[in-house]
Amino acid sequence: MLSVELHAHSELSYDGRDPVELILEQAQAVGLDAIAITDHDEIDASLEAAALAPEYDLVGIPGMEISSKAGHVLGLGIEEPIPPGLSFETTIEAIHDLGGLAVIPHPFQESRHGVIARISREELANGDAIEVYNSRLLTGRSNRQARRYARTRNLPMTAGSDAHISEMVGQAVTRVDADERSADAILEAIREGKTSVEGKRTPWRISFRQAAGGVSRRVRSGIMGLFQ
Repeated sequence: MLSVELHAHSELSYDGRDPVELILEQAQAVGLDAIAITDHDEIDASLEAAALAPEYDLVGIPGMEISSKAGHVLGLGIEEPIPPGLSFETTIEAIHDLGGLAVIPHPFQESRHGVIARISREELANGDAIEVYNSRLLTGRSNRQARRYARTRNLPMTAGSDAHISEMVGQAVTRVDADERSADAILEAIREGKTSVEGKRTPWRISFRQAAGGVSRRVRSGIMGLFQ
């Protein structure tokens, strides 16, 4: 079984903090086998991480977190960016057209762009897998809803730390029963449901600090944009 981080952000995300190298160092230090950096509507850092990962004895999985009209969708195994603002259905089709895997992160966390606020439960099942444990939680209710939904629909389950700072990489991991230690084998095993999940809560103070930092960076970016 391989230990895989499928949901982490670098400084390229508007609410991320750390460079690729620091994230890979942390992933190696906590004993991960593979990692996907999934920045918001950006892919360059993920491609860089996938290229550098072998230097850290890691498998790098390229991907991104795409802002569809309905909410966030993880595109894993893609090497080209998918634009934000597409419909949920079109976003998934675009991921598949690039040979990727569509994982729906925190679908029931509506305050964090979970898709269930804007699509039906039937449409949610169009994802290839459901993130059933996201470590950035308050009560855990949304995670439990996601797990129940995935079980009812017999959909593959994943976990992700949703780390926005390097220290939180590996807070939640997906155990993947892959045939070999490669990105393609890992994604195929997830598609087949050969996974188990485990994780622990991101400390509240860190979640709040990450959220506040993201708001501050967006405000600064908006102000700078007025002068460009």
